[in-house]
Amino acid sequence: MFPNEAGGPINYSNMATRHSQAALKAAGLPKMRFHDLMRHTYASLLIEQGENVKYIPSRLGHSSPMVTLTVYAHLMKTVNQEAACRLENTIFEQNGCKKRKGVTRKGVTP
Repeated sequence: MFPNEAGGPINYSNMATRHSQAALKAAGLPKMRFHDLMRHTYASLLIEQGENVKYIPSRLGHSSPMVTLTVYAHLMKTVNQEAACRLENTIFEQNGCKKRKGVTRKGVTP
């Protein structure tokens, strides 16, 4: 996934200390282990694509969905907003938030 200058596999220590930390600093992010960065990215992508909250902890090794929600709840705000708009549209068909950009009622014809 991350080749060295010769095209072979990069040494983990070099990648973690030279490349990863430099990239984090350039991005204005705090120091963290490469493993933690990849784990957080993986969890974030699962949440973004709408994976079930019971599936995500099984992939991350969390003891329960509550652990996952405690750590990653801040990433679920946009998902929750879209769910709230879908519910609002269902209840208030004409006055709901269906006019908001990017939020539509799926599977229901007017």
